[in-house]
Amino acid sequence: MNLKYIFYRLGSLLPMLLVILLVTFSIVRFLPGDPARLQLGPLAPEEGVQKLREEMKLDKSLPEQFFEYVKHVSKGDFGRSWVTQNEVAKDLKKKLPVTFELVLLGVLVMIIVFIPLGCITASRSDGFITKSLKKATSVYGLLAGSFPDFWLGLMLIYLFFTKLSILPGPEGILGILTPPPQHITGMYVLDSILTGNWLTLKEAILHLILPVFTLAFVYGAIIYKYTWSGMTIALRSQYTRYAEGLGLPKWKVLWYAFRNALPPVVVMIANQISYLLGGAVLIETVFNIDGIGQYAVQSIISSDYSPIQAFVLISATFTMLSYLIGDIINFVADPRIRIRGRND
Repeated sequence: MNLKYIFYRLGSLLPMLLVILLVTFSIVRFLPGDPARLQLGPLAPEEGVQKLREEMKLDKSLPEQFFEYVKHVSKGDFGRSWVTQNEVAKDLKKKLPVTFELVLLGVLVMIIVFIPLGCITASRSDGFITKSLKKATSVYGLLAGSFPDFWLGLMLIYLFFTKLSILPGPEGILGILTPPPQHITGMYVLDSILTGNWLTLKEAILHLILPVFTLAFVYGAIIYKYTWSGMTIALRSQYTRYAEGLGLPKWKVLWYAFRNALPPVVVMIANQISYLLGGAVLIETVFNIDGIGQYAVQSIISSDYSPIQAFVLISATFTMLSYLIGDIINFVADPRIRIRGRND
């Protein structure tokens, strides 16, 4: 049963990917400007521009262009950036792990901090620490959604770098004088650990504190609220009262309540992962992190179409996969879920 559902969800990826490819292709094709003219400049002769159009297949009809686009993407060929003069796939290979590391660390911080906070503040304990946490998190829940991530990042830079000088400024993941670790995965923290480069690891962690905190603070509020709401309902339910009446240990009662409150939290985490990728666009720009977010912003400014197409495609695919993983985890955890319409 579980495998059937998983195969069903995996089978739905192909048509969704085709729709994403079509939308990505259409958006970029209808942007103003001639990509060939933009690459060669306004003073380039028309013969050269026409030759480049033919090389880029822009002289063909839109269906033929789309077929060529799908064929190249299926081979991992996203075109060439006329700004960096590199193949887009080569640029993405360098920049994608940086963004992935930033997003992954943001998700880990949200899970480690806000899920336990939601559980603690939902408990019926009236201790001083619990009461203080409830007041602090209620204020946080109101403030987090009203802070733009880029504004919060700028304020943190001003406070911790400009005023207090205790954390590095917006100079990327590593300082100018710090050599990067040996390339294994492309993620600076992980590569530093794998190679035992502790100096670089320290620098990377220090440079990532502010951007990771910014992402986690802004996008973690909804994780906290869902956890708190789910645990509050679970702890007040009849099955929890029944378990308490049987004399089960408190930790076991809390564990059963947490398991019942977890499915919507998992879905929301998958949802927030896609938002984190979008937030990384601004955060990377604010903190000068050389990931795909900053790469996309620079490509939009310079009308570099191939990287824009690749970024939109990767973002949409990443979002789709995060929802898929969340659905599969929920299905495995809760066997009551059934494929919609299966019994119709």
